[in-house]
Amino acid sequence: MDAFKLPLPAEWVEPVWFAVQILLILLAGYLTQRFVAKGLTRLGERYPFPPQLLMPLRGVLRWLIMGSALIFVLERLGVSATVLWTALSGFVAVAAVAFFAMWSVLSNLLCAILIFTVGPFRLGDIVELVDTTDKPGVKGRVVAINLLYTTLIEAEELGTGSAMVQVPNSLFFQRSVRRWRGTDVFPSSGFEK
Repeated sequence: MDAFKLPLPAEWVEPVWFAVQILLILLAGYLTQRFVAKGLTRLGERYPFPPQLLMPLRGVLRWLIMGSALIFVLERLGVSATVLWTALSGFVAVAAVAFFAMWSVLSNLLCAILIFTVGPFRLGDIVELVDTTDKPGVKGRVVAINLLYTTLIEAEELGTGSAMVQVPNSLFFQRSVRRWRGTDVFPSSGFEK
């Protein structure tokens, strides 16, 4: 500390140096997460990853990096590793309970990733979820694919007009699906090209 020879009173040198260390840790965390985000953006430009997959990945990595920087700051402030480990294990236990409670939502998220990567259907296709062989299910043109559900427009029937149906993504992997590509001829009337 004496090597710096700053024009500060002696009682200020220690707190100022402490604040500089904390700012350097936070700056390193920020720069690291920016570097990782730019790397993911370049990766997304080079390979055909869907943006719906890269955005959550970028967010998770940002939170992990900044959370690690915060843990370093807390350790620098004197918080013991035992307290941090206890808090982390408690958080993991609560997250496990929440994961179990939100299983259906997480199932739809996973199925959305599978729909984006495997591509069993795409926008403009006509799909039908088949309940049983003798009972028709939901049938419509795919107009939107979300992380939780897929939106279909049903055909106009009996002059009632078309209706939008939001089908949870997990149903596309639990039931049989009939699909007609958007350019194929649809076997029945009611859908406009």
